[in-house]
Amino acid sequence: MTHAPQIFDRAALLRHRRRARPDDLFLQQLAVDEVKDRLSLVNRTFKSVAIVAGFPEIWWASFPQAKVVTDSETLDLTTGAHDLVIHAMCLHWANDPVGQVIQCRRALLPDGLFLGVLLGGRTLHELRAVLTDAESRASGGISPRVSPMAEIREAGGLLQRAGLNLPVADSQVSVAKYRTLTHLMHDLRDMGEGNALTTRLRRATAPGVFKVAQALYRDGFETGDGYLPATFELICLTGWSPDDSQPKPLRPGSARTRLADALGAKESKLSD
Repeated sequence: MTHAPQIFDRAALLRHRRRARPDDLFLQQLAVDEVKDRLSLVNRTFKSVAIVAGFPEIWWASFPQAKVVTDSETLDLTTGAHDLVIHAMCLHWANDPVGQVIQCRRALLPDGLFLGVLLGGRTLHELRAVLTDAESRASGGISPRVSPMAEIREAGGLLQRAGLNLPVADSQVSVAKYRTLTHLMHDLRDMGEGNALTTRLRRATAPGVFKVAQALYRDGFETGDGYLPATFELICLTGWSPDDSQPKPLRPGSARTRLADALGAKESKLSD
């Protein structure tokens, strides 16, 4: 049996979540609002909802009848038991994201909906750039400080690889403003989104790295009102468990109407 590479230190991630401050979980609340908006567009009433979450209390408040489970490697979900499974802001911490979505798909009834929300690749791009530059200048090398996050096309590919039909992936970007780099770093800690990479630096940071990073942040990104912007990209994934009732693509060559006729266009032969 093969195992997914351990990109993230699960023990460190759980420590970070335990230290998180409930009043500072604004990313979780953004995700809740996004999920509610998506579900309001679906013409269906879901009767058996399961949610995979790192912060269960946030999701219970909005989905009190849902079964909420932690994002462990083996999800505590029953096969074919749910008509809606929400993977809530955990996939960007998963060592095996495809395996997580596959487990969610198996927990769905036929024609059940999977809805996933995760942080995308544009998240904290400013912080990633300045820390890399600052550490390179101060110590002549770099260490992993900001987690790798999927681009929207990669995230969308998870749905197809997991065997879900009618896959859709899109994103929205929010920008928060901070007075200093220190305020941003503290906010990430209070959100439980601190560095949990297995390869993270295990010793004190070289002197001057954060001072240089602060200067680079201001030089490269400071807003007109003197704040430092921090980008957060939420990717939303939707897909349906297979069912015979779902629309299917036509076979190539099966069309009975020419495109030119449908468009009312006049065809002409290509000249030599």
